[in-house]
Amino acid sequence: MARRSPLPPPPPPVGTRTWPDRDALLRDRAVALSGLVRAHIGPGRLGALWLWAACGALGWAVFGVALLVLEEGHGALGTVTGAGLAVLGVCCLVPSAVFVALGVVRDRRARRLLDAWGELDRDRPADLPLRSPAGSAVWLLLSYGLCAVGLFVCVGVPAKAVPGEDTYGEVALWMGLGFIAWLTGLIGLVTAFGHRRWVRRTLAPPVRRAPADAPR
Repeated sequence: MARRSPLPPPPPPVGTRTWPDRDALLRDRAVALSGLVRAHIGPGRLGALWLWAACGALGWAVFGVALLVLEEGHGALGTVTGAGLAVLGVCCLVPSAVFVALGVVRDRRARRLLDAWGELDRDRPADLPLRSPAGSAVWLLLSYGLCAVGLFVCVGVPAKAVPGEDTYGEVALWMGLGFIAWLTGLIGLVTAFGHRRWVRRTLAPPVRRAPADAPR
């Protein structure tokens, strides 16, 4: 798998900045913010999140099938088959959990860098593409739908389970899949709302204050 491009470094401290003029600062700021917005809310980030979530869902599905096999009991062969499926499911679950967690950590670092670069100055023409209303809307709608489906499965499956007909393994299988969907959607919602909050806080035009001696 190809490595993701590294995040840009933070802006230099105030005492060590060597930009010759404001235009040079704005050019570096635009390049850094453009890369950070792509890394934070671009389609590649959304695809990576859903890819690892799908990998985790596949791992839990295999693990759930292992629980069903062990629960039904088919002698030594069923035990070996169930144990093998459980190991295979864990091998899918663990990497997906690790990479989703690493993505969340990277998102937090990207938001800190967005704040640091965005607060250097304002450049309304260059900042317009950074608002990315369509991208954040896609994140919001898809994540909301996934979160709703996951929550419905987590609550609805155990509520409709019939003792004697539905086994614990079946309920655990569906609840695990619902939890993965809900958690993935929740991460997407936090990302989408975080971007909109950054846009309002950092890219909004500065408020013009009247001079202190101006007549009221």
